[in-house]
Amino acid sequence: MKDFLIKQRKKAWLFKLIKCIFRGIPQGMNTAKWLLKITIPVSLAVLLLDYFGVIDYVAQYTVPLFKYFGLPGVTAVVLLTSIFTNVYSVILIIATLALPEREGTIMAAMCLVSHAFPIETAVLSKTGSSPIRMILIRIGGSFFVAWLMNMFMPGEATTQEFTHNIVKPELLTVLKDWGYSMIHTIIKILILINLLNVLQKILEAYGITKWLCKPLKPFMALFGLPQTTTFGWIVANTLGLSYGSAVMISLVEDKKLSKKDADMLNHHNALSHSQLEDPLLFLTFGYSLFWLIIPRFVAAVICVWLRRLELYIKRKLKK
Repeated sequence: MKDFLIKQRKKAWLFKLIKCIFRGIPQGMNTAKWLLKITIPVSLAVLLLDYFGVIDYVAQYTVPLFKYFGLPGVTAVVLLTSIFTNVYSVILIIATLALPEREGTIMAAMCLVSHAFPIETAVLSKTGSSPIRMILIRIGGSFFVAWLMNMFMPGEATTQEFTHNIVKPELLTVLKDWGYSMIHTIIKILILINLLNVLQKILEAYGITKWLCKPLKPFMALFGLPQTTTFGWIVANTLGLSYGSAVMISLVEDKKLSKKDADMLNHHNALSHSQLEDPLLFLTFGYSLFWLIIPRFVAAVICVWLRRLELYIKRKLKK
């Protein structure tokens, strides 16, 4: 009888696992296709805009603003590039400019808030938030983080200006490199999105999600977030918005997270996400992880509480 029960449990365990795979992969593929439909054309468009100097041209009009945040004017190019591309592009330009540690750290933190707008805004929008609102919050948040760091970081702002002169290869070479990079990105998205989505289903099916979220739930109240957002918060802060998109969207589609709660979470995630991988990329420059992580987190918590205050005032005015 005991052996029979063990066999039945094993069958039930295996059946549950197969069910998770068959549920997770179709959802993951749909999200991956949706993400690639945005990623490929936007990536090509930004590549061409950068190659023909459009980003540099726009940046020259934003130069005076950056000086108020302790940054040389040319760093406007870094932020504009970041907004339309990703953190890897930022690293390339910062390395080319050879910014001092203080200015480089502030710029890196700004770009960790404001990067990959076309893709990440689409994710935030699909999970229940206004895309325009999310863009404004991220741009405003990046300047708030820069102001905060400029106020409290040790050292003085430099008055030295730097040049942004990257020698561009032939357009055909650039397009070929982009093509190879995009093939790598497509494969990475297809594999990671599906694996993460299946993993999420497995964690839920075997009750591991509750175990992972339980220690963090008391902190959600301090962050101003509903307890239902705990798992989504973990996903965004470890995997980021792009690669964590399948899980985030799945939570909303499966009614595990209401759009109202997802919107509140997005106000946090818009300013603070991928707190592991992205900051670590800047360690080669000698930047402090404290300044790359904490100011963004503080800005995110403030943003959520301001959102709660806004909703409270709206409710009071309706009465």
